[in-house]
Amino acid sequence: MTNDATARPEARNPRGFIDRRARDLAAERAILAKVSAVYERYGFEALDTGAFEYADALGKFLPDADRPNEGVFALQDDDDQWMALRYDLTAPLARFAAQNWETLPKPFRRYAYGPVWRNEKPGPGRFREFVQCDADTVGSSRPEADAEVIAMAVEGLEAAGLPAGTAVIKINNRKLLNGLLAAAGVSDEGQKLAVLRAVDKLDRLGPEGVRLLLGEGRLDESGAFTKGAGLSSAGADAVLAFTAAGGAGGRADTLDRLSNIVGGSAEGDAGLTELAAIHRALDSLGVASDRAMFDPAIVRGLEYYTGAVFEAELLLQTADDRGQPVRFGSIGGGGRYDDLVARFTGQPVPATGFSFGVSRLVSALRAAGRDLGGQARGPVVVIAFSQDDMAQYFAVAAELRTAGIPAEVYLGASGMKAQMKYADRRLSPAAVILGGDEIAAGKVTIKDLDLGRELSAQVADNEAWRAQRPGQQTVDRSELVPAIRRILEA
Repeated sequence: MTNDATARPEARNPRGFIDRRARDLAAERAILAKVSAVYERYGFEALDTGAFEYADALGKFLPDADRPNEGVFALQDDDDQWMALRYDLTAPLARFAAQNWETLPKPFRRYAYGPVWRNEKPGPGRFREFVQCDADTVGSSRPEADAEVIAMAVEGLEAAGLPAGTAVIKINNRKLLNGLLAAAGVSDEGQKLAVLRAVDKLDRLGPEGVRLLLGEGRLDESGAFTKGAGLSSAGADAVLAFTAAGGAGGRADTLDRLSNIVGGSAEGDAGLTELAAIHRALDSLGVASDRAMFDPAIVRGLEYYTGAVFEAELLLQTADDRGQPVRFGSIGGGGRYDDLVARFTGQPVPATGFSFGVSRLVSALRAAGRDLGGQARGPVVVIAFSQDDMAQYFAVAAELRTAGIPAEVYLGASGMKAQMKYADRRLSPAAVILGGDEIAAGKVTIKDLDLGRELSAQVADNEAWRAQRPGQQTVDRSELVPAIRRILEA
């Protein structure tokens, strides 16, 4: 005989998946609404693609093409084709653009947001499901398209709750480092990737740690050895001088320093020309160097990006729940990826875009004490005294809802004290009390719970507090909606 207790499933979340209540959802919705408004002002149209894509359509976006269920969540359709939950919002754009290219306005400017799924090892702040928000221009090779995406990212992040000066977009161009390596005689793609990976660790390891990775390699604290890129001492010096060319002065000063380091190679000169055009466009758009700066140490995506790359760094002071400082660093990024549609059509199609993790931005704002969603407010609660008067209670709730005020009738089985506690836990602004006396007199009693919460912190004598009944008023039934509105407006 089976023991019912052992047969019951354990209530638990799958690893890397979290439940989000009203407070988190309200913050995300507020961010998405404000950022969407910015993107639409720039002329970008909304696009929503399905959650699943065929695995072969993900191509280079698939973490491991030989193992369709590694890195993504995949399954086989009834025709044996592998489908995968979207890993990001860029791969679906690539497929959509290739599928509809003949009928799309070109350049095609779209923004999108929604959940993405990654079958990766979860950790602190790293989830298998999270919300992304992207904006991309497909079909323009002009550096001004990069500049516009950068300007839009600056304005979008500020609209999301980051005041000017609390985040900066750092910009680089992959062609600069490619030109520098070509001048140093580095042509092997594997060696180039090793250099890029080394530079990408600059924040964590510092210049000396990166120097080791640019050379023969580095032994870390655990005794593990990482093979280096194999550059000569002069080559490593040149790369480190390149990464240090940012910093002092504005974008124009950084361009001057970079031209002295990478100028002279065809690819390096092309990168400098593109950055100069981005600088001029950003100036025209009113984006100063303290909001978008050139930083040669920024490396993103390794094989993914083909030109300009950019990363949004949070500058706000942030702390965890215990008040300890937390460094969020990057909160979004993007760049130019000119082979987006080519893998479907065989024809090169330029593209550029920016993406940020909505959940990560919510966490960053909350850690900085700037939660855009705030506390999720509950509805006005209509206290239920008697089953015989339920029609009266529902009439009150319907009247409030018709006036655009969230309201509910308490439908539990508890008494008035527990009902008031329920309303308080819901962070309800007010409770409506409609007993037999009020109904007979055509009156309604309203308890201002917001005022009660505010005043309770100032009162030491509980008996006096109960006797005073702070924030409680009785009004004519016809005055219900105006009285509730006054509480909400206060």
